[in-house]
Parts: sequence; C-alpha cells; structure tokens
Amino acid sequence: MMRINKYLKDKGLTTRRGADELIESGSVYVNGKKAVLGQDVNSKDIIEIKNVSGIKEEKLYYIAYNKPIGILTNNDEAGDKDILSVTNFKDENNKNIKVFPVGRLDKDSHGLILITNDGRITDKLLSPRFKHEKEYMVTVDKPYNDLFLSRMESGIRMDGSVTRECKTERLTPNSFKIILTEGKKRQIRRMCEALHYGVVDLYRSRIMNINIDRLPDGEYRHLNTTEKKVLLALLYVPMKESLKMAKVRIPIKPKTSSLPPHVEPKAKPFAPRTSRESNKKNSRTRSKSARRRTK
Repeated sequence: MMRINKYLKDKGLTTRRGADELIESGSVYVNGKKAVLGQDVNSKDIIEIKNVSGIKEEKLYYIAYNKPIGILTNNDEAGDKDILSVTNFKDENNKNIKVFPVGRLDKDSHGLILITNDGRITDKLLSPRFKHEKEYMVTVDKPYNDLFLSRMESGIRMDGSVTRECKTERLTPNSFKIILTEGKKRQIRRMCEALHYGVVDLYRSRIMNINIDRLPDGEYRHLNTTEKKVLLALLYVPMKESLKMAKVRIPIKPKTSSLPPHVEPKAKPFAPRTSRESNKKNSRTRSKSARRRTK
C-alpha cells in the first residue's frame, strides 16, 4: 500500500504537491472513480490521469552551480549569505525558478553543488548506502608522503568508526585528488587533521557523472539532456513524463517474491514420523511381501 500522491511522484509524473493539486481538480481516477486526497492504492488498483489539458505541468530543473568560498549552502546562521540569497536561478526563458541545493559544502570550501526542484533525488544522492562518487581537489599546508595517501585511502577513525575506503591521486607535493563515496561532516578536513595536516583549499570538481568543467565561481549551468538521463539512471529515478502520457492505465507492479533473487527458498524442515505412521508403513510393507510369496 502507498499514498497515491507518492505513487504519482515515484512514477516521475509530478511532485507530491502537484499530485494533490491534480486530485483536487478531479483529474486522477482509481479504478474508474475520482481519487481523494490521502487515498491509499495497492497493486490491484488501476490509476488514470484524465482531463489535464488545462493543468500546468511542473517542469523539473537540474543545475550545476559553482559555490564560492564564504557562501553557505543553506542559510542556517544569522548574518551569513547562502546560495539562494546571492544567486537567482532562471529557466531558459530568463524567468526565476524555485529550486534548492542538494547536499552541503562547507563555508570555507568551494566547487560543485547540484541545484534542483526534484525532491525524488535528494535521499538517493545523499545517502552513503548508495556509494555515489564525489571528487575533490585538496591542498594541504605542507608536503606529504605516500604513507599519508595510503592512510587516507584505508580509512581514518572518526566519530567512533573508520571512514570508508577511498581513492586518491597525487597532484603536486602539497595537493591531491580524493574520491569519496560518503559524506561525513567536514570529513576531508578532519581526516587530514587526524594525520597532522591542515587544509588550505578544498574544491569539489565532480558529483557522480556531473563535472564542474570551467564554470566560474558563483555561476551555474543547466545540465544537458545526456547528463540528466545518466544522472537519473544512476539514481534509479525515472525521467519526468508528460501528464498527457498518463491518460492510459498505470498499474502498480506487484512484488513477485519477498526473497532477493540470489536467495533460494528454504526447504521445509524434516519432521520425523510418529510411531503410528511407522506402524502403517510397516504394515503395508508386510502386505506387499505376503502377496509376493503367494504368487
């Protein structure tokens, strides 16, 4: 079971709020009847969207932004400037759009931040369980040796656990590239501090398949079609479809099995025969032997 607005969001047709607006307008049907707000649907239900010609579809935006040093990702400290207060994000028609940053980058760090209005990608992009790569260029306050990179790659103990194994590459005597698949608070700075190095500059150059390229500080660009397709495919999020495509039936696929494909179902446990069952079997065996002797 799931809420119908979540189902329509997961299908890539609209946001939850947009789904509620469609329901309120009478455009969403469940098994031939108009849906109601908060309605639950299951695998046996057929969902249809009708009469959407007069409804404005919400467009989804995916933007690469080069955050400058000194700017917060989100305005959670009084008196500081954040991304949305210093940059007006616009669409292809130069109209302001409502978007938000996904993830964080320290005030003293700079580089790539993804900006979007697609709430479907937030958890899948940020959760460490998905192991999405993020690439950084780091400059430290003194030359380092191979042992330093080896220690960084194998993991540093922080917050009662060891950081996940990562990749590094030497750039100069004082700088290196590091690729993480997790994002603990101020992780790279704290890893370096644990090895008695200070970070002079920290620059994020890539998130998954999105590269910052030569984007100037404080500037942004909309992702191209290929970048969007690859990003959403890696996140297992469908490309947004037109609501007009939803006039046909959209069945929810039922789960075929509760077991993962690589797990074999457990065999039924062996149950020993009772004395009564054993006597019956012995009786049948003796009868067969007697019939053979009489032939």
